[in-house]
Amino acid sequence: MAELSPFAKAVLDSVKEICPAPADEIAAAALRAAADQVVPWQPEPTEDSVGPTIDYGYAWALFSKANDIRQELIAIADELEGNL
Repeated sequence: MAELSPFAKAVLDSVKEICPAPADEIAAAALRAAADQVVPWQPEPTEDSVGPTIDYGYAWALFSKANDIRQELIAIADELEGNL
């Protein structure tokens, strides 16, 4: 198994305490489910989609931060799946 990042190792260790096998798959699935629930995929905002009452720059900043968090969770899940 390749060396895991501290984040992926922490997730995997937590899952192994509950269910020793196949912890990698369970941990990856849990992270993907968390990403879908906490920061679901959304399209990039446009001037038309945010409307006149919401500042476009603010909407873009929120989208960008949420997308960054989602990508971090997905990256850890991908890392775990790559170490099966």
